[in-house]
Amino acid sequence: MNVDTGKGGRRKTFAEPNLVPLIDVSLILVIIFMVLTPILVHHQLTVKLPHAVSGEAAASDTAVTVQITKAGAVTVEGTAVRWENLERELTLRLPKSAGKTLLVQADRGVAVERVVTVLDIAKRLGVGKLGVGVTPDEK
Repeated sequence: MNVDTGKGGRRKTFAEPNLVPLIDVSLILVIIFMVLTPILVHHQLTVKLPHAVSGEAAASDTAVTVQITKAGAVTVEGTAVRWENLERELTLRLPKSAGKTLLVQADRGVAVERVVTVLDIAKRLGVGKLGVGVTPDEK
């Protein structure tokens, strides 16, 4: 941009950096990362569910999901939790438990004792419905 200074007819040129494209690109990257992060976290959890012939889908808006990996790690709604803190975490996520559903997704190789521990905590909290995640058999 040229600006007339008024003295002797000299013009000074100064540049103003255009930040709009930089801001646009930055916002697009933030949106991409916000969308991809939950997907990447979900794919890192490797839980091979047991097969079952019958079963029905749980309502996702009222269901809280607890996953137990083969290694024994436990996650609540995708957040890693220590076994000692599981009851406290479920208490926070299930404030009015009677209308909620707890879905336990345990790997095939997990000891039944771990699943029973989660179900016992849910029973103490007064969860309305309990479910065990399975993979439906194809016929």
